[in-house]
Amino acid sequence: MGVGGQQTEAAEPGSGQAAAVYTWEEVEKHRSRNDRWLVINRKVYNITQWAKRHPGGSQVIGHYAGEDATEAFTAFHPDQKFVQKFLKPLLIGELAATEASHDGNKNVAIIQDFETLRAQVEKEGLFRAKPLFFCLHLGHILLLEALAWLMVWYWGTSWTLTLLCAVMLATSQAQAGWLQHDFGHLSVFKKSRWNHLVHKFVIGHLKGAAASWWNHLHYKHHAKPNVLSKDPDVNMSGIFVLGTVQPVEYGIKKIKHLPYNHPHRTSFYWVRPLLIPVIFNLQIMNVMISRRNWVDLAWYLSFYARYFSCYVPPVWPFFGSVALNLFVRFWRVTGFVWVTQLNHLPMNIDHEKHRDWLTMQLQATCNIEQSFFNDWFSGHLNFQIEHHLFPTMPRHNYHLVASRVRALCDKYGIPYQMKTLWRAMTDIVSSLRTSGDLWLDAYLHK
Repeated sequence: MGVGGQQTEAAEPGSGQAAAVYTWEEVEKHRSRNDRWLVINRKVYNITQWAKRHPGGSQVIGHYAGEDATEAFTAFHPDQKFVQKFLKPLLIGELAATEASHDGNKNVAIIQDFETLRAQVEKEGLFRAKPLFFCLHLGHILLLEALAWLMVWYWGTSWTLTLLCAVMLATSQAQAGWLQHDFGHLSVFKKSRWNHLVHKFVIGHLKGAAASWWNHLHYKHHAKPNVLSKDPDVNMSGIFVLGTVQPVEYGIKKIKHLPYNHPHRTSFYWVRPLLIPVIFNLQIMNVMISRRNWVDLAWYLSFYARYFSCYVPPVWPFFGSVALNLFVRFWRVTGFVWVTQLNHLPMNIDHEKHRDWLTMQLQATCNIEQSFFNDWFSGHLNFQIEHHLFPTMPRHNYHLVASRVRALCDKYGIPYQMKTLWRAMTDIVSSLRTSGDLWLDAYLHK
C-alpha cells in the first residue's frame, strides 16, 4: 500500500493512474518469481511481466527484485535514453521522500564517489572504442585459423603438424572468446544493434556457441559475482565446493556427491575441461531450441559447416576431424577455466549481502599484473576489477582508469588486490585445498 496519504493500491504498469509512493519495506515484499518490483533512481517499477522479455534474461533482472538496481542498470546499459522507453510503461510509483535512495548495507558516500568517477571517465571518452584495435584483433584470429588449415593441407598431417595445428586453433578459439566477450558487453559500437549483430557472428561462426545463451549466463555473473545461488560461475552442481561458506554448509548437511577434499589434486585439472564442452553444448542447444532462436542456431551450425568443409578429406577423415575438434576444445577450455578463475575463485564467495556496486565487485574480484602477454593471453581480463565496475568500457581503456579505481578503494579501505600470474594460479590451488579441508572437517566433526 502507499504512504503519505497518496494512492493505497499499487498502480498497474502503464495504467496511467497517479503514481503511488512506497517504502523499502513494501518494495522488498515483491521479490518472488511471479511478483517482481525494483527501484532505479528512486522510481519503482513492476518488472514481473517484462522480465520474461528482458534481452539480458529474466534471471539477471530478477536478481535485483525487491532491491535498488540503479548501479547495475547504469553499468549494463550504455544508451539509457533508449532503455527509458521500455521502463516508462513499467513505472508504478516512487520511493517516499522519507526513504533512503539505497537499500540494504550500501555505503552512500561510496556510491556517490563512484558515480562521480564514472561521470569523469565518460567525459574523458574512455567509453569510446578504437575500431582499429578490434579490427586487428579479429584479423589475427582469422590469420591463425587460415595458417592452421594451410599448414596441414599443404605439408600433411604428421603428429607434429597436427599438434601445431591444434595449438593454433585452440589459440584462435580462445582469442575469439575474448572478442565475442567485447561485443557481448556492447563495448565496441555505439549502437547496441551492431554489437549484437557482430556478437552473433563471432560467437556463432568463429566459436560454435550462441549469443543468447552467453548473454543470459554471463550477465548473471556480472550482476552478482561470487554470490551463491545467483552467480552461475560458482554454481558447480555438486562437483566442487568453493570458498569458505559453501564447504561448511555441505559438510554440516553431510552432502558428499564427490570427495570434496581432493578437488585441488585432480578434478579441477581434468574434470572441468572435459565436462564444460559437453555441458555448454547441451545448454546452448536447449536455449536455442526452447527459445526458438533460429538465428543463433544458424550461426552455431555455420561453425561446424565451415570446420568440416575445411578439415574432412582431403585433410582428415570424418572421425579424425571430430577428434581434432574435441582435442582443440579440451585445451581451449582448460585455458578458459584457468583465466576465468584467476580473478574470482580465490576471492570471497558467499550468500547475498546487498552491498553497493564497488564493494560487491571488489570483494569478488582481483587483478593480474599488466604485461603485453597477460593482456593478450587474458583478453585484458587481467584488469578484471575495472571490467566488472565498467562492463561496457572498451578493454583497451582499462589501464587508463585503474589508478583512479585503486585510489577510490584506498579512500574507503576496500582491498584492491593485484597479483602476478603465477601467484594467481597458485592461489586457485590453495583456495581449492582450503575449501576441501573445511568441507572434510565439517563433514566429520559438525
